[in-house]
Amino acid sequence: MPNNLQAIGSLAGRVLLALIFVMSAVSKIGSYEATVDYMQSYGLPGFLLPFTIALEGLGGLAVAVGWQSRQGALLLAGFSIISAVIFHSNFGDQNQIIHFMKNVAIAGGLLTLAANGPGRIALTFAGRGRASILSAS
Repeated sequence: MPNNLQAIGSLAGRVLLALIFVMSAVSKIGSYEATVDYMQSYGLPGFLLPFTIALEGLGGLAVAVGWQSRQGALLLAGFSIISAVIFHSNFGDQNQIIHFMKNVAIAGGLLTLAANGPGRIALTFAGRGRASILSAS
């Protein structure tokens, strides 16, 4: 029973961690110009937005399904810390402190995933083009 709980908990944790990134990528696509303006207001070039969308969307999906999840988690952890420093470092604003700490906490969860792996319910590529699901058996 503990192994099943561990496997299901790992899957649920990955999906919940990934959800914020996938939803954020979709949101950025839907409000592309506003997001470019927001990034530029912080001194970042707008041409970075497609890379940001790809990182959040594809990295989030990789984490959710458990394919290359360690690498995806490391990239998203770094992204979360960088985003916290750039966008949420106005510590005179309580709301920004909360956003900063949220990003740091998410990075912590992602680093835990990177260290421990995706668990036993995960999509892996076991050879050329063959996908397999590792189960909790």
